[in-house]
Amino acid sequence: MDVPLPWERLLWSRRGLLPPWDRYVLTDFRLVRLGRHESDELAIQDIADVQHREAWIDRLLGASTVVVQSKSRRRALLVLPHVRHGAQLAALLDLTAAEPTVRWDQRSVRAALKWKPRTPIAGFREAALSVLTLVLAVFIVAISLHGKAAAVIYPGDDAIYPSGEKKDRATIVTFMESDVMPWARAALGPLKGGSDKVTCDTCHGRDAEARDWQMPAVARLPQPAVTSRGWETYSSAMDTQMRNAIYGYSADTDKQNKAAYMREVVMPGMARLLHRPAYDFTQPYEYNRTHFAFGCYHCHRVS
Repeated sequence: MDVPLPWERLLWSRRGLLPPWDRYVLTDFRLVRLGRHESDELAIQDIADVQHREAWIDRLLGASTVVVQSKSRRRALLVLPHVRHGAQLAALLDLTAAEPTVRWDQRSVRAALKWKPRTPIAGFREAALSVLTLVLAVFIVAISLHGKAAAVIYPGDDAIYPSGEKKDRATIVTFMESDVMPWARAALGPLKGGSDKVTCDTCHGRDAEARDWQMPAVARLPQPAVTSRGWETYSSAMDTQMRNAIYGYSADTDKQNKAAYMREVVMPGMARLLHRPAYDFTQPYEYNRTHFAFGCYHCHRVS
């Protein structure tokens, strides 16, 4: 199978991390799996649904398996096993199939897939350190539950607040111009109709200077059905972990694809630039607060 053909643009290519080490290729027209003995392909416009799954071996490798379903029920699933950045790739494919106006190039795809999962535990020493960290985190949350707010753990290399001390304005502006803006133009450009449409106002709002660049600033946010049904307003049984999961993984039907792309690509990508952990929707709010995690509501206002 020839890929790319002369009339299509190559956007991304990677091999699986385990045998049979198939090669996966994404162009502006199709997704292709190139195997040693057989190959398979699916046109982007024929994608109906995209999911990613993680087996234990995938978690060790920092990978996942991407499963792509065709609009034709007669066609078998296109499966890409053990691919790095599987969650980001799945979100990108889902958004591309659902939004025909989205246009990618190699630079924007690289930006979307640039975030790397945390390095997996390699041995006893690392495992012991991980357990100790978990125990400390549980202890911190336990203290907060007894009426005393736990202290925030600021990363020492945080791009804005290293060890809790905010950098001066000139240093922050330089970081935004040299690191954040190039990445934002590539990652958000396909959503905004081109990288030239992405400016400081995209994230900071039109009145950013008048507000002294305070965040959050973006009013628009995909609203899940939970808000309109009153579950959160009238239910005393909804804890913060459930609320975080609903807000993080739900949105109105016509916004699901964009919400997934923001959750799997934009949010962790920006967290990586800031040297912070990405918001973990499976954890309570207090856990994320104490770990200074970067989430949706750092940019988006809540009414």
